[in-house]
Amino acid sequence: MMTRLGQKIYGNAYFVLIVATWFWAGNTIAGRYAVGHISPILLTSLRWLVGFLVLYPLTRREIAAVWPQIRPLSFKLSWMAATGLTGFSYLIYLAAYSTGAANMSIIQGITPAVVMLGAFIVYHTRITGSQIIGLITAFTGVVVIGVKGDYINLKTMSFAFGDIWMVMASTFYAVYTLGLRNRPPLKGLAFFCALCLPAFLISLVLVGVEIARGEFFIPTFQGWLVLLYVALFPTLLSQVFYIRGVELIGPSRAGLFINLIPVFGTLMAAVAPGESFEYYHLLGLLLVLGGIITAERR
Repeated sequence: MMTRLGQKIYGNAYFVLIVATWFWAGNTIAGRYAVGHISPILLTSLRWLVGFLVLYPLTRREIAAVWPQIRPLSFKLSWMAATGLTGFSYLIYLAAYSTGAANMSIIQGITPAVVMLGAFIVYHTRITGSQIIGLITAFTGVVVIGVKGDYINLKTMSFAFGDIWMVMASTFYAVYTLGLRNRPPLKGLAFFCALCLPAFLISLVLVGVEIARGEFFIPTFQGWLVLLYVALFPTLLSQVFYIRGVELIGPSRAGLFINLIPVFGTLMAAVAPGESFEYYHLLGLLLVLGGIITAERR
């Protein structure tokens, strides 16, 4: 049974969304440590397998009880798993091999805009002036960090093939976020467990391709540690908290918090050995937070 404090915390949309984005930001750092120690697709595949194995014993009764209701929705669950879980994760890890962190941060900043536009088109969600101003302000904060506080860097940035993967990844997650609004009648943990299995099965196709191309290799000890972190925090906790956040305040408002991912990721990298915390980190964070507060003013 969840305590009153736990219920209060789990019922606070801002808390669960900030924690979710913080852990997701750690996923970016973990991805850097994964290079050469575990392949992108194997990391993607195993994280969803671990998620399913951890959650199924806890949720199997609930899933079994409502299975007659969710079975007709198997196709929807599959495409949500393919876009928001397997596709998004793999494309993020793949992009890191051929594009820079600045490009990834800026491109990922388009996700809230895609979510907001999609909610307007699909659900006819009203977009307020405050939301537009907040979105622009938050995106500006992402750009400030991406160009390290100097707009001259924006002119000299080059775009690689990995940027295309980032655009696709951001679009995939926007589609997934919109699908969360009308999710099957399951609580957060059970619903996410129901997504993990198809996400894993879909990823096996990509694992097969990797093996056929001779790119598969057994993870190192560091690779297994990265998998453990990714499976517990960005996979389990972030996803469950994000689903809860969308449930509480809707997809277009919850999607705006995605702007915090590159900000938190940059802050984490800034305090790592050999890095430093600069003024533009603080400026970017203040702009993103200011944008979210502006959009949430009502």
